[in-house]
Amino acid sequence: MKRALLLLLLAANAFALEGKWTPQQVLKLDAAWLKKEGLQLAPSQLWDPARGSGLLAATIDTGGCSGGFISADGLFITNHHCLFGILQEHATPQDDIITNGFLAASRDKELKGSTSRIAVPHKFTDVTALVLAAIPPNATDAERARAIDRKASDLVAECEKQPRTRCRTAAFDGGAWYTLIESIDIPDVRLVYAPPRAIGEYGGETDNWMWPRHTGDFAIGRAYVDGKPYKPQFFFPISTKGVKPDDFVMVLGYPGTTYRALTAAEMAERRDLFFTRRQEVYGEWIDVLQKATAGNSAGEIAVADNVKTLSNRFKNAEGQLAGFKRGSILEKQQARNEKVLAWARTQPKYADALAAHEGLAKMIAEQRRTWDHDFLLSHTYASTVAASPLGPKALYLATTVVRNANELQKPDAQRDTFYMQRNQASLQAKMRREQKNFFPAADKALLESFIRRAQKLPAEQRIAGIDRLFPDANVAARIDELYAQTKIFDENERMKMLAETPDQLKARHDPLVDLGFALDADIRDLLTRKENWDGTVSRLRPAWRRAVEGEAGKPIAPDANSTLRVSFAHVQGYAPRDGVWYRPQTTLAGVVEKDTGAEPFHAPESILEAAKAKRYGQWKDPQLGDVPVDFLADADTTGGNSGSPVINARGELVGVNFDRVWENVANDFGYNPTVNRNVNVDIRYLLWILDQVAHGDGLLRELGVR
Repeated sequence: MKRALLLLLLAANAFALEGKWTPQQVLKLDAAWLKKEGLQLAPSQLWDPARGSGLLAATIDTGGCSGGFISADGLFITNHHCLFGILQEHATPQDDIITNGFLAASRDKELKGSTSRIAVPHKFTDVTALVLAAIPPNATDAERARAIDRKASDLVAECEKQPRTRCRTAAFDGGAWYTLIESIDIPDVRLVYAPPRAIGEYGGETDNWMWPRHTGDFAIGRAYVDGKPYKPQFFFPISTKGVKPDDFVMVLGYPGTTYRALTAAEMAERRDLFFTRRQEVYGEWIDVLQKATAGNSAGEIAVADNVKTLSNRFKNAEGQLAGFKRGSILEKQQARNEKVLAWARTQPKYADALAAHEGLAKMIAEQRRTWDHDFLLSHTYASTVAASPLGPKALYLATTVVRNANELQKPDAQRDTFYMQRNQASLQAKMRREQKNFFPAADKALLESFIRRAQKLPAEQRIAGIDRLFPDANVAARIDELYAQTKIFDENERMKMLAETPDQLKARHDPLVDLGFALDADIRDLLTRKENWDGTVSRLRPAWRRAVEGEAGKPIAPDANSTLRVSFAHVQGYAPRDGVWYRPQTTLAGVVEKDTGAEPFHAPESILEAAKAKRYGQWKDPQLGDVPVDFLADADTTGGNSGSPVINARGELVGVNFDRVWENVANDFGYNPTVNRNVNVDIRYLLWILDQVAHGDGLLRELGVR
């Protein structure tokens, strides 16, 4: 994929609105076109590579979510669900700040997240030539993947010799190009404000992915360095005027994963297996956790974060499958593939695309042979420090201490990234933090569900370690024995295990640790196969994407990969189906109208009283005649854009992205401008709550609006 093609840019509105553009690509967009669309800043004000800075430097990665600085003293805004982990960490049955919300009375009362950290973008360097040069001639796919990984690790290690720097070598579209990303690492993150859960999750799963919405999905944190508030070079000033229909806006953030670069065969695997299994398994696990903690406030708090994530992914899977059917996504992709193949057959320059397409199909066929085994096993171990798998804590804790012991026997550069020295402090903090997420009855029930699924796998896909420990149907009794005999749920003992060698761990004769060793063999086998597939993708995807872009005759934004992106948009409604038109804004009156007095539509009395009394303060929108709550735009977003700052043409904060509409869930696979809508909290709703309900005068002064 030749980035020089970006110089051809943007003749039409729909072209640029589709795409999550990197900072480097934004600088190559047609400035005159962007100005015509509404941008009042020069693109270089967004990002200046010579300085390694710009307004985009105010956009932070919160670890799975996005956020934006909003004050000179390190305040940042993101979603309620993105800082939910800090709420859950500090909540108790006696002080249930999840339910009641939290507002720090002073800076010394702000709540620190033990595993929370943020990254501030600093520099982007094209390292494609360096990475590709590291691949030996005639390398196998596995050797290719290892060479790329080693070079990426070397680049990161050299980069992180700089103080307070976190680095990453990111691959775009499977290896079309590689970028070394340098970020300022800030591990001291504290919660400043979060609304009551009935505001932050108003509508719950009923309204999730839906429109109209009336959810106040926002929270405010603060970054600290050396015990003092961080001083960002840039922050987004607050717009007290908000937005109106047709306004130009930008969504800035770290979108996670999209699948538009996949072939039709690869998309079929996502539809037939990945999202289908997520819907089936996560639905069961949500039910298991809720039943095991019903009526127990301590248990409900312990599993709250896990249930929240499972619920979101469950409904996302539903939306993806519905979108595949509604939009005929697979059929359209097959037709596009055939068009590219026919074109490539007439272009000698793109002959390698034909073999690439065939090779990717063979890879998917191979993955399908062990798919259910691999999916279930992937819920036993962590692949990143930031996130833990959604399966039983028993298996996650056991595999983590075992894998850590095994990996520590290797030179640091040869370890799995998760267990490198640079991540050991984060790993230990994570292992302590997991104690807050553990509730024995719930975890036992979840493990039993996992085991029974493993026992139903076909003979050629069975998990050997599970079969040895659970040879029959007497699963529940065996689980009770394991939990009674293990010490892995003791936080102090678990921390000791993280410092032990494999022989020392085995000498404990702890049954769950022994299971961790048994599972580790299956995990290593899976990781070996994944390594080979990664090499296959890095060899074939670039050739295929070059042909796709060549046939299209225009540059195409790469798939999301959790790197900083910009999406351009306008505030507008949409027609979800025949005869229906959704306006792009909702108001406080809608919150009152939806309120039933029961979850998930049970707004706090303070909100209802202020709304009914029409205590709007200065936050009333003159056109709406009410306080705005949420708004729609046609920004190209996905998971990871949660918490993304939404800014206007002048770079002022007007909202916070938190969702997509139901008809747009499957846009991960293809862009449909007629229903491509993202959902944002209007910043004036937050300001109204701080002003008229929470009485957060100190925050309002710091935000420059009081």
